[in-house]
Amino acid sequence: MTTHVKKASAKSAPAKKSRFSFFAEVVAELRKAHWPTRQEALRLSILVLVVCVVVGAILGGLDWVFTQLFLLLGG
Repeated sequence: MTTHVKKASAKSAPAKKSRFSFFAEVVAELRKAHWPTRQEALRLSILVLVVCVVVGAILGGLDWVFTQLFLLLGG
């Protein structure tokens, strides 16, 4: 029969913060974030749209090829 000994942790629990300090910290972090300009946001949105269309076309083409292949093999 073994006994387990609890060791005292080196770190103490952080002091309890008020509920509203969370929102103040969120605002502070959002101010530190790098926000894209309108031109950057537009360019990146167009890029995402183009990539989605290309990937959709590739997947649609593969689906069509496999459909034709199974129809040819299966009957």
